[in-house]
Amino acid sequence: MNFTLTTNLGDIDLLGEISGVGSYKDLRTNAETVELFGKHCLVISLVDLIRSKKAAGRKKDLLILDELEALKELKKKS
Repeated sequence: MNFTLTTNLGDIDLLGEISGVGSYKDLRTNAETVELFGKHCLVISLVDLIRSKKAAGRKKDLLILDELEALKELKKKS
């Protein structure tokens, strides 16, 4: 269900499902809207990103958890 496309601008991952979170429909529940290049886009929430990193359990995902948790705490304060 997941694909990586290589483009001249870099790789892009297309994910049909994200470990620990679920399908696109599940992700939309907590998704956040950001403006990118003048367009509004939905992005995974920080809470769901943390959940997915924990579920993946790969070393590279686990190494970033402290930083993501710190960002979550900063976001609560603002």
